[in-house]
Parts: sequence; structure tokens; C-alpha cells
Amino acid sequence: MFHGMGVRRATPLLKRVSALYEANMLNTLFTHSTGTAPHLLIVHGLYGSGRNWGVIGKRLSDRGPVTAVDMRNHGDSFWSDSHGYPDMADDLAEVIAAQGGPMDVLGHSMGGKAAMVLALTRPELVNRLIVADIAPVAYGHSQIQFIEAMRAVDLSRVEKRSDAVEQLAATVPDPTLQAFFTQSLDLKAKRWKLNLEALTEEMPKILGFPEIAGSFDKPTLFLSGAESDYIAADHRPAIKRLFPKARFAKIPGAGHWLHAERPREFEASVRAFLDLSQ
Repeated sequence: MFHGMGVRRATPLLKRVSALYEANMLNTLFTHSTGTAPHLLIVHGLYGSGRNWGVIGKRLSDRGPVTAVDMRNHGDSFWSDSHGYPDMADDLAEVIAAQGGPMDVLGHSMGGKAAMVLALTRPELVNRLIVADIAPVAYGHSQIQFIEAMRAVDLSRVEKRSDAVEQLAATVPDPTLQAFFTQSLDLKAKRWKLNLEALTEEMPKILGFPEIAGSFDKPTLFLSGAESDYIAADHRPAIKRLFPKARFAKIPGAGHWLHAERPREFEASVRAFLDLSQ
């Protein structure tokens, strides 16, 4: 399972919001809007960042304001030894409370699991929920191979992003993934903006899903790629138990990285759900 992958370029309209945040609050990117729809919070996946969602955030901001976060141990957010979903949900709750909450919440993969835990434990902070290509279940495959690939890069020989891409190509043959990973590279400091040690130690929690009593009874969309197997038919009972108002939709021709592979179709699906479920 790979969580994360998004739009490659941040929009100039995406501005950092820092005045309200303490050192242990998530780094936040905010897209201004003149629209009147509820505030939308976007939560990226594993190895991603809020910047990956810049173009989609800008396009959806015609409806209302959009905030994208860097999750803990990612991007410009704080590092922590803990990377469990209750912790991540608490981080999101803090962001929503600082913005005056509640919000609509969209999360992809790891971010989708964090968003689900937030909705289940703090439903008063979530208006509607969109979960992109992930289910509230444990998955059986690891992402350690990508951490090992990043660790194998000799950063002392990296002067530009293409230098890191060339090294990653030895273990990560997909050019799209090479480009994606190097978005989390701080060239000036010659360091990864990912807490690789903590993510390694906490990988079982990232792949799992906590036991949570109760349910979220507000509108919820589980949006998947038609070519992805992350939301399977046998996941639906668990989904409907926790999210009784869940709807399901698939984007043709898309895999797990549906928002990157079919961005316009992804945006249209999100827009339709939010507009029709008000």
C-alpha cells in the first residue's frame, strides 16, 4: 500500500498560515476564497505534504476556503516518535478548532484513515467526510522499501533534485514516484522532510486501523480508483458499520493515486458530493 502522491506544484495563492499556531501544531497551507461553502480541510497521505494538493486546493477554492496540512513527521510540520491515528486525528482537531470549525474533511490513504478517526471520535468537528482510496481496515503490506530507497540516497552528492532522482532510479523504477519522493527533499539543508526513523518504527500503526466504538452518521463518500484494490467488496460491511451514510464512487482509469492520475475527474467527484450533500 502506498499512501500519498498528489499534484506536483503548489499554487502562489496557497499561503502559509502560522500566526495562530504553536510549535507543535501542523504546518498549514490556506487558499483564500470568496465562496461561501464550508471550509474544506485536505489531508495528504504517507510521504506526501500539503503542497502536493496545491492545484486541487486552488480549483476547489471557488466554492469556499481550503486548508491543506502537512501531517506530523512530514513536510514542515513537527516531528514526533508517535505516528498513530489517534495522534493524527488530534492534530487535525487542533487545526479545525483554530480555524473556528467545523469543516468538510477530505483525506487520501493515510490521511483518509486519520480523517476517519477524527470523524468517529470528534464528529462535531466534521460536516462531511470524503475518504480517497482507503478503508477502515488493516492492510498487510509494508512501505518500508520506499524508506530504504530514500535512506540509500547519498545526500552529500545531491545539488539539485535531479541528482536525487538519478540515485532513486536504482531502487524506485517509476519516474512518477521518483519525482514525488524528491518533493520532500530539502536541497539547501540536504535532508529529507520526512521523519524516516519514526515512520519506520510506526509502520504497523500506519498500516493498521484502531478499534473505535460508535459511528459517524453524516454524509460520507468513499471515492476509489477503479483500478485500485484498496477498497474491496469485503471492506463494505466495516465501512457501513462505522459510516452508515457512506456512498461509494469509482473513477475510471485511476489507481490508488486517483487525485494525481485523474485530477479533473477527482475534483469533479468531490465537487458533486459536496454540492449535492449540503
